[in-house]
Amino acid sequence: MTATLDRARAARTSPPPGRSRTRRRLTALAFTAPAALGFTLFFAYPLVATVGFSFTRYDLINPPEWAGLANYAYMLGDDLFWTSVRNTLWFVVVLTSARVAFALGVASVIARLRSGVGLVRTLCYLPSLTPPVAATLVFFLLMRPNEGPVDAFLGWFGVEGPLWFADPAWAKPGIAAVVLWVSGDLMIIILAAILDVPREQHEAAELDGAGALRRWWHVTLPSISPVLLFGVVNSIVLALQLFTQAVVAGSAASGAADVTGSTKNIGFPENSTLTFPVWLYTQGFRYFDMGYASAMATVLFVASFAATALLVRRLRRATPQEEG
Repeated sequence: MTATLDRARAARTSPPPGRSRTRRRLTALAFTAPAALGFTLFFAYPLVATVGFSFTRYDLINPPEWAGLANYAYMLGDDLFWTSVRNTLWFVVVLTSARVAFALGVASVIARLRSGVGLVRTLCYLPSLTPPVAATLVFFLLMRPNEGPVDAFLGWFGVEGPLWFADPAWAKPGIAAVVLWVSGDLMIIILAAILDVPREQHEAAELDGAGALRRWWHVTLPSISPVLLFGVVNSIVLALQLFTQAVVAGSAASGAADVTGSTKNIGFPENSTLTFPVWLYTQGFRYFDMGYASAMATVLFVASFAATALLVRRLRRATPQEEG
């Protein structure tokens, strides 16, 4: 009898099922509202606005005028647009392969150290904290033609150094060297993955007669393949967005920078440092052709999204045990 009365009181005091579900939904919505608001204001709305402006003529002063596909049609005949595409693709191919290989090599060496691991790891990571402008200027001073330490070192062996950032053939490799120098963040991620490989797998391979190189190839690499693929995606996105290093290198090498730090010689030398983001910025904020710049930004977004989606799909195929 007492249990029946308790159940009756509980039924009277508890809210109806429909009201309880509504309360839970409102609670969940309240917790997700800040993230949803930030996503809408800082990603969704700018993305939609950029796509919309790409079909207009807009100079940031006068109201936008509908232009249809005129910006995209002009893009196909823009020689500097295709120059920026070629330069950016060069950075995508070279930087992606070199950055992942460099970070993997350094991480593999550090993982085998027996003493001084903390110091070496810190020294390799510290450059990644350097601002891009400062890092580029440091490399420019190091490789300054006929005056920098690099040319002085080469002179000891009777080798005459190139013009580096003032030479179209060496400007892009110089920028790539700057980006590699600050790749300590990726190195730390790969190092953590290497150290997380189960020791039992290495011991089993060693009992089977596998040497250090074979264990690294057949045990370590397959185990860290998802992390390596993340490094590839990260490096591709970094190369597609390469802007600061290209502008600073071209500005410093040309000597055309004014007191505000801007340069009147974009892409120096001979447009070899004219990357896609640099040409996009030039169109939007120097020529005030925001419609064309928006069209370029849309193309860049589609290319980045396609590359990321393709590699993520490849990652899922490479790790079937984690699906479902």
